[in-house]
Amino acid sequence: MASESDLKRAKAGDKDLHGADLSWADLTQANLSHATLTEANLVGAKLGLASLGGAILVGANLGAADLSFAYLAEANLSKANLYKANLVCAKLWNADLRGARLENANLEDAYLRGANLDGANLRGATMPDGKKYKAK
Repeated sequence: MASESDLKRAKAGDKDLHGADLSWADLTQANLSHATLTEANLVGAKLGLASLGGAILVGANLGAADLSFAYLAEANLSKANLYKANLVCAKLWNADLRGARLENANLEDAYLRGANLDGANLRGATMPDGKKYKAK
């Protein structure tokens, strides 16, 4: 079962993994650049140092996932669930995070230059400067 697999350093770039169940999978350092992970279940997945540049993660469930130091430049994470996700030092420049759920996510030292956060729920998120986001 994929959720129990150790997929460290997997290479799945340009693959269609739409709706895949990769919950709790170890995808540390995986190359998922440009992969389609629309509505995939990645709850609790270990994606530290993973390459997800240009990946399509629309509506994906990344709750409590570890995305520390992950490369997510130009990834589409619109409407993704990133509740309590660890995004410390993640590279999210030009990423699409419109409508994403980032409640209580840790974005400390994350690179957000050019990222689109329109409509994103950031309540309780730790922002790149280390401060907690407070709803206005």
